[in-house]
Amino acid sequence: MPYRYPFGAQLRPLTQEDQSPKQVFVLGVYASAVHARWKRDGRVVCQALAVASEPRIFWDGDPEEAAEIIARIRVPAGLGSLEPAGSALNGPSAKVLDEHILAPLGYTRADAWLCDCLPETRLNPSQVRVIEERYRPLIAEYGLNEVTIPPRPTLFCDERRAGEITEELLRSQAKLLVLLGDIPIAQYLNRVAEVPYATLQEYVDLYGYGNRAPATIAGRRLEVLPLAHPRQIGALGAHSERWHRAHIAWERARSGD
Repeated sequence: MPYRYPFGAQLRPLTQEDQSPKQVFVLGVYASAVHARWKRDGRVVCQALAVASEPRIFWDGDPEEAAEIIARIRVPAGLGSLEPAGSALNGPSAKVLDEHILAPLGYTRADAWLCDCLPETRLNPSQVRVIEERYRPLIAEYGLNEVTIPPRPTLFCDERRAGEITEELLRSQAKLLVLLGDIPIAQYLNRVAEVPYATLQEYVDLYGYGNRAPATIAGRRLEVLPLAHPRQIGALGAHSERWHRAHIAWERARSGD
């Protein structure tokens, strides 16, 4: 059975749409969702409820597109309405990717093949809490669907998934692999290549932040560039100020400022 969001939308995996050869392959952690503000009786029930899969991988949160997606979701009479969450709550990682990762490297989206260790949304603890406290008590009375999307795991990339990512990487023909944060390093790269590091910190200790290093994956030699996760780079909510500052310094050095 397909996984379902609150109010019924079906979960779907997000993969690279344009599969022509690319210059850079970007590997993130897991897919995000379209978030809606749920209002009832003039009050906000939830500022950012995950209600649908993003229309594409690393979606930029376009407000008109968000409104169209949310408008297709049926909310039973008496339960209020959904509207797009604030601009900072839809697509923030995509903006970081475009402006603070690809652009400093001299690339655009057209040059990049995008991938996630887990190509589907999972529920973070705050989403699990709001569903348990404010959505689940209404299921029986209003005939709502159960929310069946699993919570955020600790394992995002097993051996099978690592093989799928490698197939995409080879198909992309990219010569540079950008890894976003610790999880792609530990759970993907360490499965498919012999490298002397398992975290971003260990990489930085060896090579410095923002410097490339060689790696061989499935017999193909390429460069790898581990960077901080977009949450850290963009100072999105709870984040590491240290990694934020390290990335901003790297950007400035590349721009010559």
